[in-house]
Amino acid sequence: MTVYSRIAIVTGANKGIGLAIVRNLALQYPKSSLNSGPLLIYLTARSSVRGEEAVKTLLIDPQLKAAKALKQDGGLTTITFHGLDITDENDISSLKNLIKKEHPDGIDILVNNAGIFMMDINIVKTVLRTNYSGTLAMTTEFLPLIRPEGRLVNVASSDGQLIPYSESLKQTFIDASKTSIEACTTLMERFTADVLTEREKPEGWPSAEYAYAVSKAGVIASTKVIAMEAEKNEGKVLINACCPGFVNTDMTRGHGHMTVDEGANTPVLLALGDIEGTTGGFWKDGAVIEWRPSTGN
Repeated sequence: MTVYSRIAIVTGANKGIGLAIVRNLALQYPKSSLNSGPLLIYLTARSSVRGEEAVKTLLIDPQLKAAKALKQDGGLTTITFHGLDITDENDISSLKNLIKKEHPDGIDILVNNAGIFMMDINIVKTVLRTNYSGTLAMTTEFLPLIRPEGRLVNVASSDGQLIPYSESLKQTFIDASKTSIEACTTLMERFTADVLTEREKPEGWPSAEYAYAVSKAGVIASTKVIAMEAEKNEGKVLINACCPGFVNTDMTRGHGHMTVDEGANTPVLLALGDIEGTTGGFWKDGAVIEWRPSTGN
């Protein structure tokens, strides 16, 4: 029976950027400073069929074969599937209970990649429930299980930058990111309420169709709060959010100009790389970028 030195979880990983993150974790782990022995990656997704198929594709992946990255080829990494809908409390609890039972010493890496993209006024609640609330639930439940020196990566988007908002609302986001999770959640609830009463524009929000952007702004804000609180408690987990770039996936309907492996670069850097102790940052293209470009915050 293999004893795993490192444990990683990647959500929304049956295709696209999530699948590429799993592949590149396996490829880059052997040369990373986190390498202390065998790595087990939990590839998670809502669909068991698609998740199991994703694992099968990785087992015969040419890059992984050539690098002898997987255990079956003499490498360090094992990839296994576990069903997970991040909007389902029971799913989250099931995975958490499994982790606590099988890996009582904790995990090392959590990449919250799961998310949806929809531009429809009628699905604002659905987008926020998945992208913001689901990501927050995973973070809240699993952060206590991440060992010192571990990494937590929330995949956001440059759409989450504070650009299409009134100056007052931009400042409210900044203030929330320095205050509490409750303040961040209140902003998400405020957006929903303003959309339902058709007051989003007068209140300084972008149009309702941009719920995806608002949800990702919420992810960035909450990531900053969680990193701040972890530091106050002398936590040693590095917690960051990132934009993978405009990647050619189903989500971008084939319009992206980057490959999925290019999109995985920054998330994998934050999971495995030397980021000089940075926590609470918003990253893109391997570097911290401004969340509120107009004012440099």
